[in-house]
Amino acid sequence: MNITVGGGKRSVEAGTTVAQLIEGEKVENAAYVTVAVNDAFVDHADFGSTALFEGDTVEFLYFMGGGR
Repeated sequence: MNITVGGGKRSVEAGTTVAQLIEGEKVENAAYVTVAVNDAFVDHADFGSTALFEGDTVEFLYFMGGGR
């Protein structure tokens, strides 16, 4: 099936979960990544049970602190 990850098209197997996608995409600092699927945030506890579907859009987000 085809999905969009970070603005690029990807082909993944049907039934792929967010956790499997994170592993397959070799996401750095996976413990600290926030994932949005179709603009909805996915709780870290649900990464393993959240399946992706044809046409989904996935974004990996990292929130950084800093400033003055």
